[in-house]
Amino acid sequence: MFLSFAKIVCAIIGIVGTTYIIPIIIALICHENEVLLSFIIPMIISWLLASVFLFLGKDKKVKLSIRGSFSIVALAWIAMCLFGMLPLYFSGAIPSITDAFFESVSGFTTTGATIVNNIEALPRSINLWRCQMHWLGGMGVVTLTVALLPLLGVGGFQLIKAETTGPEKGKLTPKITTTAKALWIMYGAMTALEAILLRIAGMDTIDAISHAFSTLGTGGFSTRNDSISSYNSAAIDWICTIFMFLAAINFSMYYHILMRNFDELKQDSELKAYIGINLTAVLLITIFETPNYGNPLTSLRYAAFQTQTIMSTAGFATADYTTWAPASQIIIFALFFIGGCSGSTGGGVKVIRWVIVAKQLHNEILKMLHPHGMFSIRINQRAGRKDVVFSVTAFFILYVLLIFATTFFASIFGLDILTSFTGAISMIGNVGPGFGNLGPSNNCSFLAAPIKWWYCFAMLAGRLEFYTILIFFSPSFWKK
Repeated sequence: MFLSFAKIVCAIIGIVGTTYIIPIIIALICHENEVLLSFIIPMIISWLLASVFLFLGKDKKVKLSIRGSFSIVALAWIAMCLFGMLPLYFSGAIPSITDAFFESVSGFTTTGATIVNNIEALPRSINLWRCQMHWLGGMGVVTLTVALLPLLGVGGFQLIKAETTGPEKGKLTPKITTTAKALWIMYGAMTALEAILLRIAGMDTIDAISHAFSTLGTGGFSTRNDSISSYNSAAIDWICTIFMFLAAINFSMYYHILMRNFDELKQDSELKAYIGINLTAVLLITIFETPNYGNPLTSLRYAAFQTQTIMSTAGFATADYTTWAPASQIIIFALFFIGGCSGSTGGGVKVIRWVIVAKQLHNEILKMLHPHGMFSIRINQRAGRKDVVFSVTAFFILYVLLIFATTFFASIFGLDILTSFTGAISMIGNVGPGFGNLGPSNNCSFLAAPIKWWYCFAMLAGRLEFYTILIFFSPSFWKK
């Protein structure tokens, strides 16, 4: 069993290590010779580990149980975050192990909370790697591994189910490897398109690639201290807004578009709710902030960007929403609890769960009016299963418990209640910014080391939607 686990985890590490080629190229172009070994040595180590364990297990196919799938994905993500911190630490860009690991976890989980005070002082290759971690973690490295290495003999669908988001997971195609490839091809194509548009809009090539990685991964790391606002460009703001909106949509919708299966889009309950929530929030904030900006179009630009950056959990900033009207802040605060769609790169609770809760609430009201009636929720114009309601209820219970535990832990180390509470929501929902001392104009460098380690756990738990990481750390899980 150890050999099977090591084979898969090292294959994943090998793929992550191979992606170091991109920042290595950037380091060579920018003459950043001092950081080259920080990428090259871990890359070679990843290749050696992958080669050894793949060779040792070449004649053995791996058959994973449900228990094995959970443990593999949890181990892979922890190992990946440990491996991802190496260039940050060995280059001297982040000389603290705690801070380097926090930055790596924040990167791969697409949270985007940073401990770096002067981002622009970092080598450009390091900054690109920070953003590239978002891109890898957004769609999921396990999904990428299943797409690239189907010969592992792994129960790929079980692995992807343990990594992807949402209450229900399915296949787009009969073969899970084909599904994984389709998702990553669409993901890559959208990333390339955004990078080209950002380059045309005025970013240089490296910044355009970096921000495309962050946007499609809905992460929020930037190469600038003032994030997207430093460009002061309406064109860049709107490009990022549009692609954040697209990244937070279930990627299966794009597959249906390619297959010209437009009925799936028309029937999708989550997509309709997602669009409706976005439009409502943007309209209201535009109205409330027009007196502040003095122009409805300018207000619309900032309202759309900040709505989408929180809704998609990207976490970029073009404005400090903590200075907005109280009504606007309440709307932004509400969006922290929603998140993107299932099957997207966005974090948070996910829109589909709120749709299920709303429909079940409606049914409970109907039952009170018609005690002998039979009611079921309908998702995508089809009757939903009762067990989905139970699953969503359990998810919300875990979500609330972890928020309160994280809030309490942070308060022990002196954080005020607003910072502790919104920080907990932000880390668990992989949003990035919060309110109080963790607002969009601040970072996490001031946090005590124990809080940073707890936040790492919270970010991983939120990205893997609790069960995978909580089960992994549960003692009963390891009992035979």
